[in-house]
Amino acid sequence: MASDISYTTEEIAQMLKISKLTVYDLIKKGELPSYRVGKQMRVDAADLEAYKRRHKNGMPVPPEPAAPAGEQKQPAAPDRSAERRIVITGQDISLDILAKHMEKSAPGTRPLREYVGSLDSLVSMYLGKADIVSTHLLDGDTGEYNIPYIRKLLVGQSFLVANLLSRPAGIYVQEGNPHRIKDWSDLSRPGVRIVNREPGSGARVLLDEQLRLLRIPASGVNGYERTENNHLAVAGKVAAGEADAGVGIEKAARFVGGVEFIPLIQERYDLVMLKRPDNRSWIDAVLRILRSEAFRNELRLMHGYDLSLTGEVLFET
Repeated sequence: MASDISYTTEEIAQMLKISKLTVYDLIKKGELPSYRVGKQMRVDAADLEAYKRRHKNGMPVPPEPAAPAGEQKQPAAPDRSAERRIVITGQDISLDILAKHMEKSAPGTRPLREYVGSLDSLVSMYLGKADIVSTHLLDGDTGEYNIPYIRKLLVGQSFLVANLLSRPAGIYVQEGNPHRIKDWSDLSRPGVRIVNREPGSGARVLLDEQLRLLRIPASGVNGYERTENNHLAVAGKVAAGEADAGVGIEKAARFVGGVEFIPLIQERYDLVMLKRPDNRSWIDAVLRILRSEAFRNELRLMHGYDLSLTGEVLFET
């Protein structure tokens, strides 16, 4: 039935021939009613058609009817059109908490979330499409996280890198670990099927670096080309028996039954912000939030986060 149809933000952007950021802006303003399914925003077909009818041929939105006598009219939503849109990229829930704190503590800004991987996020920043980028990219040769990649991708840019948190990363296996998987080399054993993350994600880079250091070709890993675009989906495929192993973070394993997690590395999850004159005020606000007890206390409620470096500036050009 048509009433059961809903669209993702990407589909709406394609249909209306506008950017995803514009779609998020319409949702934020309340012009497009939406709801969340997991980490994905969706808009019902009926609500999209209603929006199109209201704006067809430039027709204005009809005014709201006057409230009946004796009833108090609800105050109008504040006009946020003059606020600076701050696009925050990445998939960790800590970024949603950061966006919430920014709405309260960084006046004049409107945080918007984009759920994309680390490398794609840095490319978006280079192209001027992202403001706060989260990365967890391991350089296998040095053991250093993030900064080697940032310096290569943001050539000629002035930027700041601050730590958000650290967290365990490793391998998801089925309950009981029937294949006795213990480390990265076990993923290339005959009979072991993996499910991978998409190119550009931090988990994909982590696996690629480990295989490179072990001199294991990607073609020697069964399931290397089979991908999912988030940690929960990878853990879910392992739990369902559609794969024997997958790379991801510990937190996702806690939400999926039938999966065990083998921690192999503590990855550093950092934020990158470009140091431009018009960014200075909200960058200062972000650093204050990261260092605040209110923000840290929210993260402490979630198992698996190491906050010992949270808010520390790790690199600055």
